[in-house]
Amino acid sequence: MKMFKSDNVSGVHPKILNAIQEANIGHESPYGADTYSKRAIDIIKDLFQKDVDVYFTLLGTAANVIGLSGILRPFEAVICTETAHINTDECGTFENFSGSKILYTPEDDGKLKIENIKKFLTHPDDEHRVQPRIISISQTTETGTLYSVEEIKEIADFAHSNNMYLHLDGARLANAIIALDSSFKEMIADTGVDLLSFGGTKNGMMIGEAIVSFNKEISKNFKYYRKQGMQLLSKMRFVSCQFIPYLEDGVWRECATNANEMGSYLKERLRECKSVKVQEGFKTNMIFANMDKKIMDNLQDEFGFYIIDEKTNLVRLVTSFDTEKEDIDKFIKAIKEME
Repeated sequence: MKMFKSDNVSGVHPKILNAIQEANIGHESPYGADTYSKRAIDIIKDLFQKDVDVYFTLLGTAANVIGLSGILRPFEAVICTETAHINTDECGTFENFSGSKILYTPEDDGKLKIENIKKFLTHPDDEHRVQPRIISISQTTETGTLYSVEEIKEIADFAHSNNMYLHLDGARLANAIIALDSSFKEMIADTGVDLLSFGGTKNGMMIGEAIVSFNKEISKNFKYYRKQGMQLLSKMRFVSCQFIPYLEDGVWRECATNANEMGSYLKERLRECKSVKVQEGFKTNMIFANMDKKIMDNLQDEFGFYIIDEKTNLVRLVTSFDTEKEDIDKFIKAIKEME
């Protein structure tokens, strides 16, 4: 059975599994001092064409929290949208781990707007107020929209001009790059992003993310935060080895391309259903639609997807690297049979 709940319900790309199997041969130094981790870091540096700092973690939440916490002091804050993953879906981990504060603002089409950031910058050097230090955005956003390269650069420039840093949660970064016909260098390194949570689990990898710092000064203590965050895996090579085929063999591109194409196909097929109203403007593998309640409830057991708002019957459907047209056709057929 194929589900549309998220892109982390899928399995693992065969080349990733093969890389893990190859890493299982012989002995390697522990805690990231292995040859696979060193090679993966070199590949990531080549990807961004910059001498970045790289710290592998098991989870996206860990990448976000350790990276942000490694920069902030307890009286400083991170600014994000109210829908940001660090604000809604990480169980208060950031606040618990860092002792710092999240300042969130309403999103505008899923995105963080500079005008909404400015309201947090009215009390600089006021000892009674928490001091904003980081702006955090997600690409792709939690609501399925995309920042253009120009928008990311504009936010980065604004952050730097106000003595702040820009963090980007890139859980679905690959899908955004494919959708906008961009590159990792153009979208991240060239725009001025300071800190990246580089995700792969939602795009064909088994486990693992990477904290990528484009400013060595802010990441000089990350190794300690990673250890305290219980993310310094003894056999780190089984995480880092996945990034080798993922980047070197273009697995990221193959997986994101298929997921996006299947997202477009799903959107086209859903338009055929009179009981479904597709929300427009989405370019990746995340589709939002309003669906007849009876049909929505009856489809859950077989196909699985998130119900975002039961009042409006808004659902989220996500295609994966291994989604096929036949899976979507079966889903559409089930809808039409109930209409």
